Amino acid sequence: MTETTAKDGLKRFNLSASRIDMAAVAPFVALVVLLVAGTFVNDNFLSVNNLVNVITRAAFTAIIGVGATFVISAGGLDLSVGSMTAFVASLMIMFLNTGIFADPFTMLIAGVVVAIGLGAVCGLGNGLIVTVGRIEPFIATLGTMGVLRGLTTWLSQGGSITLQNSDVETLYHPVYFGEILGIPVPVIFILATAAIGAFLLYRTPYGRHVVAVGSNEDVARYSGIAVGRVRTVTYIIQGLCVGIAVLLYVPRLSASNATTGLLWELQAITAVVVGGTALRGGVGRIWGTICGAFILEIVGNIMLLSNFISEYLIGAVQGAIIIVAMLVQRSLMRRT
Repeated sequence: MTETTAKDGLKRFNLSASRIDMAAVAPFVALVVLLVAGTFVNDNFLSVNNLVNVITRAAFTAIIGVGATFVISAGGLDLSVGSMTAFVASLMIMFLNTGIFADPFTMLIAGVVVAIGLGAVCGLGNGLIVTVGRIEPFIATLGTMGVLRGLTTWLSQGGSITLQNSDVETLYHPVYFGEILGIPVPVIFILATAAIGAFLLYRTPYGRHVVAVGSNEDVARYSGIAVGRVRTVTYIIQGLCVGIAVLLYVPRLSASNATTGLLWELQAITAVVVGGTALRGGVGRIWGTICGAFILEIVGNIMLLSNFISEYLIGAVQGAIIIVAMLVQRSLMRRT
């Protein structure tokens, strides 16, 4: 009796092990492997200061990646996030420089509202162009990428827009460089954004609709799902995430220019794909995206700490990573 029970238990274990989603597990395994590899590259790699710096620098990609996970899960794509970051950051700084409110705290809160609101409006614009205009997401967001980058260049007159309100700058500085209970503020932003995103995607009807639309748009429409509305909201969420990233970016440099956010769209999409989200849509993994953002930043950090590969090849390596990730995804899809 005991032997039979043991055999049944072993069968159940093997069955559950065979059902493990390798696409979901792979990013975390890769992260562990990179952490181990980093220790052989440089003794200071696992130091607290270095790891905190890596995680903090990954905040922009991670937060924007959360929004990109929604867009891609619904079968869309957004190439404008880098240009959107530059545009929103520039307008936020210009607003803060107006000094409309005498109280620095009130001025800063108003600036936060402006950044979040502008991000949402830009996202809404992308969503309406894709859904109402019926333009392919790649073409639509490629166009808005050029528009937003051009507007940023015009606003800055080819130069830099600097935060000149010293009182607001002093008050704002800790948002990127400060800590709460020993935890860097950007890390708290990452966790909060990811937690809210995971709840929306995994625990709400809207999240299920996003996955359904990305899996099969026609079936979703026949099931009564408002496909256009669902897709438009994903772009609004993307815009909100860009606005949140801007809140961290502005106190970091206190300036913005036409090159702000350059190639961030590549980093965000790479983080999403590396994290296990299917680029074809229908599958979304928020925490995998966060892991993917960390992987990208750790790869760059290892390159900086080592003498094996030039640091100027970071962009090339990131491009190669997304190609490899797509090949791995395709291989896993064929096996299933």
